[in-house]
Amino acid sequence: MEDPAAPHHLRVEHLDEPLGIRTTTPRLSWQLPMGAGQQLASRLTADNGWDTGWVESGQHLLVPYAGPPLAAGQRVQWWVQVRTDLGESGPSAAGWFETGLLWAEDWQASWVEPGEMPAGPPGERPAALLRYEFDVDRPVVAARLHATAQGVYEAFLNGARAGDAELTPGFTQYDARLQVQTIDVTATVRPGRNALAVVLADGWFRGQIGILRAADQWGDRLALLAQLHLVHDDGSVTVVGTGPGWRSAEGHVVAADLIAGERVDLRRLPRGWDAPGFDDAGWAPVCVVQHGYAGLVDSPAPPVRRVEELTPVSVTRLPGGAHVVDLGQNVNGWVRLTDLGPANTTLTLTHAEWLGPDGDVTTDHLRPAVPFLPEPLPAGQVDQVVSAGVPGEVFEPRRTTHGFRYVRIAGHPGELTADDVRGVVVHTDLRRTGWFSCSDERVTRFHEAAVWSLRGNACDIPTDCPHRERAGWTGDWQLYVPTAAFLYDVAGFSTKWLRDVAADQWPDGTIANISPSSRSEGRAGPVAAMNGSAGWSDAAVVVPWELYRAYGDEQVLAELWPTMVGWLDRVERMARDQRHPARVARRPEPAPHERFLWDTGFQWGEWLVPGEDVGDFGAFVAADKGEVATAYYAHSAGLLSRIAAVLGRDDDADRYAGLAAGARAAWQAEYLDDEGRLCCDTQADHVRALAFDLVPADLRPAVAERLVELVRKADTHLATGFLATPYLLPVLADAGHLDVAYELLLTDTEPSWLTMVDRGATTVWERWDGVDADGVPHESLNHYSKGAVVSFLHRYTAGIEPLEPAYRRFRVQPRPGGGLTSAEAAHESPYGRISSAWAVTDDVLSLRVVVPAGAEATVVLPDGTTASAGPGEHTFTTTLEQPA
Repeated sequence: MEDPAAPHHLRVEHLDEPLGIRTTTPRLSWQLPMGAGQQLASRLTADNGWDTGWVESGQHLLVPYAGPPLAAGQRVQWWVQVRTDLGESGPSAAGWFETGLLWAEDWQASWVEPGEMPAGPPGERPAALLRYEFDVDRPVVAARLHATAQGVYEAFLNGARAGDAELTPGFTQYDARLQVQTIDVTATVRPGRNALAVVLADGWFRGQIGILRAADQWGDRLALLAQLHLVHDDGSVTVVGTGPGWRSAEGHVVAADLIAGERVDLRRLPRGWDAPGFDDAGWAPVCVVQHGYAGLVDSPAPPVRRVEELTPVSVTRLPGGAHVVDLGQNVNGWVRLTDLGPANTTLTLTHAEWLGPDGDVTTDHLRPAVPFLPEPLPAGQVDQVVSAGVPGEVFEPRRTTHGFRYVRIAGHPGELTADDVRGVVVHTDLRRTGWFSCSDERVTRFHEAAVWSLRGNACDIPTDCPHRERAGWTGDWQLYVPTAAFLYDVAGFSTKWLRDVAADQWPDGTIANISPSSRSEGRAGPVAAMNGSAGWSDAAVVVPWELYRAYGDEQVLAELWPTMVGWLDRVERMARDQRHPARVARRPEPAPHERFLWDTGFQWGEWLVPGEDVGDFGAFVAADKGEVATAYYAHSAGLLSRIAAVLGRDDDADRYAGLAAGARAAWQAEYLDDEGRLCCDTQADHVRALAFDLVPADLRPAVAERLVELVRKADTHLATGFLATPYLLPVLADAGHLDVAYELLLTDTEPSWLTMVDRGATTVWERWDGVDADGVPHESLNHYSKGAVVSFLHRYTAGIEPLEPAYRRFRVQPRPGGGLTSAEAAHESPYGRISSAWAVTDDVLSLRVVVPAGAEATVVLPDGTTASAGPGEHTFTTTLEQPA
């Protein structure tokens, strides 16, 4: 138990378990003693002799380590004391971090390939088994396995699984970055003979990925690099690594693919292969290859893990004999099956999000339909296991994941029950930091659907969906990251992904639609011309800025600065040098403002506006979407000016402020008529005009009124797609139309958020009609983007809004409405827990606010009363004015 009178919640970088970090200047953070208003000074000490002495500073987030130089594999314990307005604290409980292999010369192991490379069509290739035996002749006090692969690997030491991370080494832009895991295996080393064993499969590296089901995107051969360090009681170190002497074979994993699924034949399992004493004389020697050690990195994010297990809510037998399992929740992961039937039973598991009218699973909506292919591609998500009839057999695929709520199990001769099946929820093991509930049960259920959609799409990268594409679409994460950062600690997760975004940037500054970007999606692929769209590529600016707001991390701004500048340079050139053909036809001579008007290149635009059908994709591509692109030009240039100011780049701040002003003026010149009305008369463009401050202040009320008219014209329904939906309710509320915002939130006819809840959604749909009125599913039923509306619940309904980075100062301004009688939200900020809880009884609102140590809140009540609140719990009451 941590002492509340001392600093607590010690962290390194953004990690709770900083094992194997590859930085020599890790940043240390802590929270202040309970009730402290501010830190006046701090003292850091460590077991390697580092002692800062007392340093007068209020900084206690992301403080750089400045002790003795760190060596590879070094574990450091550290403590902190603080002086606050409460006085001098005692020392904290110990924190720790441990470095991995820091430099190329720290590696003694060699890259190895299986002696016979697993072959077959993409999606059907088997996994390779690799093993090596060695002797331990002295006591071992610590053992660390450092490993990575071209493919995905699962390691074992003496028959015990090494660590609990899944799908290692994870998904990165493998041309530039390959993650290394450091695993504590001290408990499984034994005196005498030991065996190190690995299952190696295609993964993202050479397996099928993306909507095109492309394979071999980074290579067509698998490889493994592993190095085991054994620290003995006398301080000496023994190193065991991949190289000559390792042997390989194919075994029981007869096919493994992230999209197609995994097939296992337990009759072919070489039992004991991962333990010492196994006879591998018939196995082939591995091939030693020279891949080098460049680009090996650690991950600033937690690993993918098996996070939760779900017991099915039902198991139903169909007339044909197959069983349909319902987990009651749409998830990313797999099934663990413990009843595999008698020997030679073949079980086929088909995973799905929805059921057809016959009660069987349906996956037709998950088949990608690509315009330039003759027919939709397979949905995949099919696992298979053949039983060997050995007692205790279990099937749990660990080289694939699926997006599903239902699974059909075909081929079992007996009766399966809920006791035989578990749904295993698999995703990046993010720390939960945000919660919300309210008096309207359907709104609370939608909030949890948004949470589950984030969970289902945080699988080492932020994906769009966990099945038909599984791609790191930039547009999806830029619009959802503010919501995600409230709900979970996504600082390291997003930083890791942004490094792929930077690695994927083209020489001309183009930001790829998808990161990591494969060959088929990149500059040489068939969809190369579709990269660089406004609102998607702007993730390079928006995401770092939102991480700074949520976590106070200036380093991510500095690291991504060249990427952001490259992107804005590209936008500036396109606006200055190119004109849309339709504009040229209307106005042969360009107007002066057009040097800031961005209307060329491929643009997704608002994308998936309800009721709009892209239909003719060629016409969609050719259409002028300058009103969207120029709006994002102004928005991103404005953000980059603010980022430059944070980094102390004053000249750059002025330059980008000038670009933002120019783009804003160009937008007004082109898209406001002489009466001050928007020429692009859509909900989305009115939302963007207000959210991005594109219209003069005196016109904002009229623009907001027109937005309300458009909402009423749609029978009080939204008509926004991907980009504007997150801003819709906030701009209405800020413009004095809180009642309309709540009406839209609570609308329960299509298109709306509550339609999803009423039709049985447990995750957020890609399309507003994800399941239509006839119960037919369309495309992905697990896309978090439209769930970004829950930020309105956090920041308006509950009223928690950051005013300074990391919530050092924040506002609590609850805005009741929509008939809600209570609401509560909490957020674990870097300073500690913030909460806002209110309830209305007889027109009296009672509000309870909790402010963490070191932070300060401004509380604004519905009647306009304002108060300051320091650390601790505070209560407020006010009488609500009833609407006329």
